[in-house]
Amino acid sequence: MERFLVGPAGWSYADWDGVVYPRPKPRGFHPLPFLARFVGMVEINSTFYALPRAEHAQRWVELVRPFPQFRFTAKLHQDFTHTSTGLADLEREVGEFHRGLEPLAREGRLSALLAQFPLGTVRTPEALARIDALIERFGTNYGPAGAHLVLELRHRSWFDQGSLEALAGRRCSLAAIDLPAAPDHPPEDHPTPGPVGYLRLHGRNSATWFARDAGRDQKYDYLYTPEEIEALTARARRLAGEHDQTFVVTNNHFEGKAVANAIELLAALTGGSSRAPRSLIERYPRLARVAAADGQPELF
Repeated sequence: MERFLVGPAGWSYADWDGVVYPRPKPRGFHPLPFLARFVGMVEINSTFYALPRAEHAQRWVELVRPFPQFRFTAKLHQDFTHTSTGLADLEREVGEFHRGLEPLAREGRLSALLAQFPLGTVRTPEALARIDALIERFGTNYGPAGAHLVLELRHRSWFDQGSLEALAGRRCSLAAIDLPAAPDHPPEDHPTPGPVGYLRLHGRNSATWFARDAGRDQKYDYLYTPEEIEALTARARRLAGEHDQTFVVTNNHFEGKAVANAIELLAALTGGSSRAPRSLIERYPRLARVAAADGQPELF
């Protein structure tokens, strides 16, 4: 497998039509094989909102079969991280979650499960107990390639030496994240214990990130600058120096910015030329410096 796998969080966004995806879409079009032409992975975010279904996962396997290096990661359902309900009372949901993703795991396509905790989750004994309960249920690798549990902890209280040492002794990985600057956000550089590197990029739109009335699209409406891409490339390389496999996930999704930045990062990390949808280069012309325009696939 490639040392770096780079791709967006999610693939189903109406504002990607005409930017990432063709508009109108050709008959038989599906976003997954289209994206797999340009990036090496996607993070499944629909599993945060609804438990996965095996028939959907099997369909995804078939759609990306022509791309043997392509991989998925998946967010754990919000009930496991964002509610006070104990995991012992969610065993049915845990089992359903595993069964829903089993086709991906069986084919070796599922590389990681992301446990994203709320911004306000501070380090407490109760929070550590929650993490241990997640590790018990999701921390054992499964499938031919194994799926690693990755924690996304977004409060600074988790990043002192004692907290990091406590996490290092557990069967999980700690994600590195990029967020708008704030006193309670994690430091930019910190140890990332665990078997895999995982860098999630949320954008730096401070003007809307902290606004109570801002919607999802407004918060994630951010295009990383070339200078920021250069710094993030260096950050990803540092992660790769500590891990055999590193995932870089772009979550700045609005109007295809996640795909544009993913292609730029992929080109910078591999030192090779990339490809990009022609419509994406038309929207973000600077992509032409690192990617060749690719027309719509003829099979569509």
